Amino acid sequence: MPAPHAYRTRLVDRRDADALSAIYNIEVLESTVTFDLRPRSLAEQLAWIDEHSGGHPAIVAVDDDGDVGGFASLSPYRPRPAYATTVEDSVYVRRDLRGRGVGRLLLGDLVQLARDHGFHSVVGRIVGDHDASIALHTACGFDQVGREREVGRKFNRWLDVVLMQKML
Repeated sequence: MPAPHAYRTRLVDRRDADALSAIYNIEVLESTVTFDLRPRSLAEQLAWIDEHSGGHPAIVAVDDDGDVGGFASLSPYRPRPAYATTVEDSVYVRRDLRGRGVGRLLLGDLVQLARDHGFHSVVGRIVGDHDASIALHTACGFDQVGREREVGRKFNRWLDVVLMQKML
């Protein structure tokens, strides 16, 4: 389904901190889509925004009123220098907007941003049972390249991570 016409993406900025925290922290508390165990404070969210305001950017999907419907980011894949041309993506969509194309809009624009920044490869690391995110990445041209078994533990469950990759 195409993204709602009222949504567009732009680079994240500090004014988005409260909206990003609201979207992210509910996932921390109620789901396994993030392996964080503690919600982000406002100060931590602002620091995250600052970290994603340069070479590893983040974007938000906003409607005509400026309300944030989701966000996506690029992060370094690994710290060693030889990995510098590979990035990891993250995509979060407000729960009431899921299935309406906002995630696809975000991931599509994020991949283009990665290409524009000169990256060679984007990797998605997705909790193994998150079928919607796996389908989203597949729809955006990612291939499943591996599975890490029981590498995370949350809510008294062992969690796999599915590795998906798109060459740029």
